[in-house]
Amino acid sequence: MLDANRKQNLYRRNVPPFLFRLRRSEYRATRRNSAFILPPVDTKMEGSTWCILIAICVVVEGLTDAVHDETPIAELSFDYNGAKRSHCPPRSIKQPGNRQDTSLKLKQLRSEMLRIASVQGPALDGYIVTSDDAHQTVSYVSRGREGPLESEVVDPRDMRREFITGFTGSSGEAVITSKKAVFWTDGRYHVQADQQLDCNWMLMKNFQDSVPSIPEWLINEFRSGPSARIGADPTLVSASLWISWEQALANSPVKLVPVRNNLVDLIWQVGRPNYNPHAAYPLPDKFSGRAWQEKVQSVRNEMKELGADAFVVTALDEIAWLFNIRGSDLPDTPVLRAYAVVTLNAIHLYAPRQKILRSVEKHLKMDFCNHENCVRWHNYTSIWYDLRTMSQAWNTVWLPTQCGYTPGVSKEVYDSIPPEKRLQKPSPIVRFQTQKNAIEADGMRRSHLRDAVAMCDFLAYMEEQYDLNSDGWDEMQVARLANEFRYEQDNNRGISFPTIAGYGPNAAIPHYVPNNLTNILIGRTSTLVVDSGGQYLDGTTDVTRTLHFGIPTDEQKKAYTRVLIGAIQLASMVFPSSLAASQLDVVARSPLWNVGYDYLHGTSHGIGHFLSVHESPISMHYMQVPSSDKACGPVELEPRFFLTNEPGYYKEGDFGVRLENVLEVVKAGNSEFLKFRDVTLVPYEPKLIDISMLNPSHRRWLNNYNRRIRNEVGSELKRRLRMNAFDWLLTKTVVIPESSPVDEGLLFGLSGSPSYLFKQLHVLVLAVSVCHVLLGLSNIWS
Repeated sequence: MLDANRKQNLYRRNVPPFLFRLRRSEYRATRRNSAFILPPVDTKMEGSTWCILIAICVVVEGLTDAVHDETPIAELSFDYNGAKRSHCPPRSIKQPGNRQDTSLKLKQLRSEMLRIASVQGPALDGYIVTSDDAHQTVSYVSRGREGPLESEVVDPRDMRREFITGFTGSSGEAVITSKKAVFWTDGRYHVQADQQLDCNWMLMKNFQDSVPSIPEWLINEFRSGPSARIGADPTLVSASLWISWEQALANSPVKLVPVRNNLVDLIWQVGRPNYNPHAAYPLPDKFSGRAWQEKVQSVRNEMKELGADAFVVTALDEIAWLFNIRGSDLPDTPVLRAYAVVTLNAIHLYAPRQKILRSVEKHLKMDFCNHENCVRWHNYTSIWYDLRTMSQAWNTVWLPTQCGYTPGVSKEVYDSIPPEKRLQKPSPIVRFQTQKNAIEADGMRRSHLRDAVAMCDFLAYMEEQYDLNSDGWDEMQVARLANEFRYEQDNNRGISFPTIAGYGPNAAIPHYVPNNLTNILIGRTSTLVVDSGGQYLDGTTDVTRTLHFGIPTDEQKKAYTRVLIGAIQLASMVFPSSLAASQLDVVARSPLWNVGYDYLHGTSHGIGHFLSVHESPISMHYMQVPSSDKACGPVELEPRFFLTNEPGYYKEGDFGVRLENVLEVVKAGNSEFLKFRDVTLVPYEPKLIDISMLNPSHRRWLNNYNRRIRNEVGSELKRRLRMNAFDWLLTKTVVIPESSPVDEGLLFGLSGSPSYLFKQLHVLVLAVSVCHVLLGLSNIWS
């Protein structure tokens, strides 16, 4: 089995670049002993010609693989020294204000790597620090399964990777050896990581062909030595990732060893936060729409079909969904820190005792529990002893594997079950929670309406106050006020992720969050990106708008309008139910591809119901690799699926644009086709829209969308007597003419004859579908 980055690199070589980089005019692929050259792309070709061309290229490549099967694949040329670092070396260059000196921490960690008592064995040559907690909360983008993935934030006490590196982004992995420190992260954080990591660190920018994976880098680093021991905490690495690392290192001098004393914990003695004391609470059925006993029965039905005696649940959002309970054990995600084991005749919950109040005991029928539909409480840490002892009475134990953003069980849980009893398959809960029931779906719509009221009220107030006091507004103030307006809404339980408010160069950092060291004033010459969301008892929201308080430049308007066109094209798609979500990605990206630009994050992610703002398994990225389990991706969309629509444009060091709505999947009439309905109802910024770039269908969609905002959000604002916000809303949703010439030269900067391609996006989606099918065949031949 190939490691994750190796799979990603092979996939990139299998897919013709003109499918995802229209700026390339030629495709030359050399594999094994054969080569073929694809002629320059002619955008005048008929749709059928596109399909035939894609089919020929993949079939020919598959056939050449079969003919030359005995010849090894040519290796990629990797850059093992990482990306060029800014502000390095530190002696002669002033360091960024948000950069921490990690020299002492690295020295202390290296000392622990040599200490036999700490390692409980021979000294280590290297140590891996992940972003995860013991429940695999953070998804690893370097796995390369779905392209750049979203991820959640762990509890402050579990931020070990942030402690040792100084990098505050949500995702990344660090490797520390006796002489080097290396950090891997994805495109969302390339700029941020370069700013925050000090010059002790080498930076590996994932999803670039020249970047080696962690195993590839380790093999190269220790290639001349007799052997090397690389340690990692098995509770903080998923079993699937650990196994892929081991297989990649199998024929090398590098050995991966479990170290159960976490070395970062040993040196993090001062200033480490405690877990918060807040207790869990029940989520009433009027919000969840379904009793927890029914959910458990659905899981048991799946277990019976597979012949499983026990099912281990470690993902915190799955536990919260299964038992209809919520908590405060992750920042901005309402979950309880716990494990669960479901058998055919018992239910076991492992959680800190102080977290289980009387209301939860009654909700879960814990009193005198001696039947199959009550929950038995156990101490949180007893899970490790119980798995090893109870599994002796079980024949088959279902251990969830990776599915979308959910990494599956940890290596430690995996090792707690005898090999012959392990059943490895994605958790059924991932599939159950993706499709909202009728009450959940209605709650999502209502929560998004209240959230739109909050956002319109906030944006109107900010614009008014900025004009009165332009010198007093900064990024942190924007984020703080956006949160406060949400807190005022009915059923609000906080925000769904740290609010992103980035102005100018900070807007070009996709997941920038302002702090005291990076906070800057909001000016009138660049864009302000505000990405925020709320947690409500009846839903979770996520919305991004890009603002401008001055007169935007032509470049800023064109970038904004291209992003808006991509969002409109995706939102207005009608597509067959058999189409995978990843195949729709080209629709949102095509306006940017037409000028040779791409954004380094996914276009879409699933969203939970009063749970995780990034919910498995929905992901929309053209580089998504098919999973062995159909339900895990690329996902075929179904009615009452909720997902985001968030294309973007980022000019490093200058400005950024991102627009994000949440969409609901609905049926398109009585046919087998589906379409989207926007549940986010917040106006776009008219001054940033170049109307001449919009064709009549774009204009009609925008007018219809603005009409919905006036009718639904406007009515609610008037009901609440928020007349300033209502007046602001009217100015942002004025009707635009739907019939006037479209300046196609603005849209298609690099296309020879772009109009035909632009009008045939459905043909392009169909072509990508054919390519996905044929790629599967070519993988079989190889």
